[in-house]
Formats: sequence, C-alpha cells, structure tokens
Amino acid sequence: MTTERKFDLNLITDALLKGQADRVKSLVSHALASGIAPQEIVTEGLLSPMDIISEKFRDNLIFTPEVLIASRAMHAGMHVLKPYLSHAEQFYGGKVVMGTVVGDLHDIGKNLVVMMMRGAGLEVVDLGVDIYPEDFAGAVMEHGPDIVAMSALLTTTMPAMAETIRELEKENLRRRVKVLVGGGPVTEDFAQIIKADGYAPDARKAAELAVKLVNSI
Repeated sequence: MTTERKFDLNLITDALLKGQADRVKSLVSHALASGIAPQEIVTEGLLSPMDIISEKFRDNLIFTPEVLIASRAMHAGMHVLKPYLSHAEQFYGGKVVMGTVVGDLHDIGKNLVVMMMRGAGLEVVDLGVDIYPEDFAGAVMEHGPDIVAMSALLTTTMPAMAETIRELEKENLRRRVKVLVGGGPVTEDFAQIIKADGYAPDARKAAELAVKLVNSI
C-alpha cells in the first residue's frame, strides 16, 4: 500500500520568486485540492518567499520591479485562498494611508511595506515622503482609511509620529483609524509611548499586523 505524496509547497515558493502569477494561482488551487490547510499555504507558500524578497531588496540584490512582480504573484495566490480562510485569517481588503514622516526623505522601506500590504490585498494610498502631520490628517479626511501607517528612518524624525497622532486627535480623527508605525530606529516601546496601535519591525510583519488591525475594527 502506498500513501499519496503531500503537495510540495516549495513549488509555490519557486513560482512566486519568479513572479509567475498564473502558475502561483494554479499551484495554490492544486495545494488546496491536495488537502493542505489554507493558512499553511499562506504562511509557507506565500509569506515565506516574500521574506526572501524582502531580504534581497534590503540588500540591493533585487530592485523595485522585481518586488512588484513578486507582490502581484502573491496577491494572485491570496485571491484563490481568500474564500477558504476564516474571517480572522482573511487578508481583508481594508484601506491604509501610508507615508514617511516630515523631515525624512527615505522611501525604500516604505515602498516595500506598501508592496507587501498591496500583496496582502489591502488598498494603500501612498503619500510619499516628507509628509506633514496636517497632510496625514487631510488624507484621512479625504480617503477614509482604516489605518494610518507611518515610517521613519531617522531618529530625528521620530517625534513627527507623535505630532501626527496629536494632529489626528486635534481634528477628531484618531478614533476613526488605527495607527501603525515602523522604520529602522522605531521600537515597540516608542510605539507604546506615543500611543500608536501597533509596531512592526519589517515589511512582512507590517502587512500581517495591518490585516489584523483591519479585522479588529
């Protein structure tokens, strides 16, 4: 008697790393038909290779076009999986307003977070860099997001995150949104001090946390 060989999730990983969106979709469907749990496919087949993409991007081994292609392939796989995930697990299509705070012109980390969030099925309004607190508040009024995400790559610009939260409070917008912060010098303790709703140390975790925050609303 022989046992059926379990579907190899590395096939999905390889296809995603090559940016083969159609093949990712097909392989995800095959994995589901083979009895693999949807969340296992998400974690091992889709998020794991995006970690590799994130590291390569950080180390300048690949560039924005390659990240975009991989992100689209991930999103293709998530589209197949979404009906099979519980509400708590779903990559719900919420909306995020994202920007690098005023005084900070760094955008590589922010751009990767934006790509990862979009790959996770979130709608992201990318405000760019050097964004004033008033502009974040204006974007909340204009776009009605679920989350405001802020990035800072300089310790000297971190206080702008607190200023932005105060501006949201001043305009009676704070209760409407969750606030997510991140960036090289930012820490969990700092996020708690400024009363942000969450902190993420890297792009993948930022996307995961954004989804959890949206689903908690």
